[in-house]
Amino acid sequence: MAATVTKLSQFLLFLFLSLSCNATTPSAADSIGVNYGAIANNLPPPQQVANFLKTQTTIDRVKLFDANPEFLRAFAHTNIPVTVTVGNGDIPALAKLPAAQSWVANNILPHHPQTIFRYIVLGNEILATSDKVLIASLLPAMRTLKSALDAANLSSVQVSTPHSLGILSTSEPPSTGRFRKGYDRLIFARILEFHRQTKSPFMVNPYPYFGFKPQTLNYALFKPNAGVFDPATGKNYTNMFDAQLDAVYSAMKKVGYEDVDIVVGETGWPSAGDPNQPESNLANALSYNGNLVKHVNSGKGTPLMPNRTFEVYIFALFNENLKPSISEQNFGLFKPDFTPVYDVGILRNKQAQGPTKAPGGRPPTEAPVAKPPSGADTGRKWCVPKSDASDAALQANIDYVCGTGVDCKPIQAGGPCFNPNNVRSHAAYAMNAFYQANGRHDYACDFNKTGVLTSADPSYEACDYTHVEGKALKLEKSVAGISTGLCTVIEIIVVAFIQLLFLI
Repeated sequence: MAATVTKLSQFLLFLFLSLSCNATTPSAADSIGVNYGAIANNLPPPQQVANFLKTQTTIDRVKLFDANPEFLRAFAHTNIPVTVTVGNGDIPALAKLPAAQSWVANNILPHHPQTIFRYIVLGNEILATSDKVLIASLLPAMRTLKSALDAANLSSVQVSTPHSLGILSTSEPPSTGRFRKGYDRLIFARILEFHRQTKSPFMVNPYPYFGFKPQTLNYALFKPNAGVFDPATGKNYTNMFDAQLDAVYSAMKKVGYEDVDIVVGETGWPSAGDPNQPESNLANALSYNGNLVKHVNSGKGTPLMPNRTFEVYIFALFNENLKPSISEQNFGLFKPDFTPVYDVGILRNKQAQGPTKAPGGRPPTEAPVAKPPSGADTGRKWCVPKSDASDAALQANIDYVCGTGVDCKPIQAGGPCFNPNNVRSHAAYAMNAFYQANGRHDYACDFNKTGVLTSADPSYEACDYTHVEGKALKLEKSVAGISTGLCTVIEIIVVAFIQLLFLI
């Protein structure tokens, strides 16, 4: 009996390990949603859009700018939570409970539960309108709408309203963040009290695009820069997005509500602009949104809000051709035919373009970029670093690979692959050597999600990626996290162990 119990315990342990390998972990885009606007005359039908998001992208939430029933029906049974917007003009009437109940009955209940509702947001940047009637009606409407939702057994649906950063009287450095005088206690403290009581988020629309100067462009785009030092906190800010969020946090803290969650309702960068807007271009849009996705999903948070992952809605899903200016027409991630304007890493089963890749070829200091050689063997693959992989992760990959038997002499001083002498270039060679020496299995290019396979030979000059030497490597020792390979090994052991149980 004791032996049987021991065998069962061992079996359960192995089963746990196996299931742990196959457990679903949050995807890199778990906190990234998108604003789905429709000021255009060439967009695909909403049902096609919903299916595209569900099947072709990792975007798992959308924010709409109205409560169009065609759009709400389109997202039925997709498992994509939807945020619905109440128009500015509807806010005063909704300050009365019967009107709020009628709005919920007409706009939400017909689509519940087949469509999942995440937030109902009232208006858009109401404080920026300076409309006294709208401003006075905003909080009462939020309260009555929440009461109407609760009465309709929709208490899980939260109520908020998006704010521009114009709500702040000062924001630089971030610790000085403060709500506009006269609005801090009278309006924002009351709105934040509502959020605290209902456990709903304070929604803001930070746009470094509207706040940068020529000398702070890299700071706005998450590119390398000297940063901005805040002497009051001793924090150094290396990107404007964090600084803007921390300025909002500082303002909230000054009125006693730093515990309320923050959601980013909009942020983005246009891929084209008017002639007097040279910074409105594809490279900058790719840099901002690509690095934004990477930064948000890293879970690093901000200097004043460390280790937090913010829910962020990128503006916008599509380019919208009926907007008034060229830049406003070109905030989209996709063209109306679903072709990506650029890929920030949200497409399924496709290699994303690098968020900071410069157009026009690589400078001498960059890592080699794979180029298809003439007469290339199209069936062969090479392993290279993902463009958003950090230098620290790539250095860990080099250290691991070179310690397990792969010949790393080519990337040592004097070797044919030593130049460019940087971490990314050396990691590209080492990771590919590991992949080639281990049977060219897909899992041998995992490297804790920092590797990607390419069919283009990355060899350059005397640096040859097509021939590598190295003995079979010990996958179980990988500090770089060859997780897929390890899980495969565990699964094999589990099967063998089960068979053994039945034989003994």
